[in-house]
Amino acid sequence: MASIDILHPHSKSPKQARKAVEDVAKKLSERFDMDYGWDGDTLNFSRSGVEGRIALLADTLRVTANLGFLLSAMKGPIEAEIRRVLSDKFD
Repeated sequence: MASIDILHPHSKSPKQARKAVEDVAKKLSERFDMDYGWDGDTLNFSRSGVEGRIALLADTLRVTANLGFLLSAMKGPIEAEIRRVLSDKFD
């Protein structure tokens, strides 16, 4: 099992950051049939082969995910796409 752990700085207000993460989660849900939900300031997401969370910290986002066996081979491209989306939404 492969894991992803990304820290991404941001300068958005908590409300703006939460909205941006929610927008990303909606797109992931539509595109990849992911389930997601908030637990405080952490958005948890999952689907077959992936389980993860996005934690909203004061000036940083922390994205962690565990990839199942089949998706482990795609860790590099998946991590690159996460970083791209974070840069689009939070830079």
